[in-house]
Amino acid sequence: MMSDGEYVYDEATGEWVEAGAATDAASGAAADDGAVVVRDSVGNVLADGDQVTLIKDLTVKGAGQTLKRGTLIKSIRLTGDAQEIDCRYEGIKGLVLRAEFVRKR
Repeated sequence: MMSDGEYVYDEATGEWVEAGAATDAASGAAADDGAVVVRDSVGNVLADGDQVTLIKDLTVKGAGQTLKRGTLIKSIRLTGDAQEIDCRYEGIKGLVLRAEFVRKR
């Protein structure tokens, strides 16, 4: 029997579940680890050491340089922020990019 509560679609299991149960299950893994999940522009989960490609031209403040669309950034490091990744690129020291401007390779 169905109750009159709210239901949401859980993409991981492909089933409709009660709203309270879905939020508990979705936040359970991240809450247990205390880790921040970082996703790129298309929703792929990023991890330390991944390679990413820029999806748009970015002007780097203080470096007087523009990183072009399609530039490959190797060996990224995750910060504590869900929207920022730390990376290295030749000639630019301390480069931090927003995850919304990269795509996992």
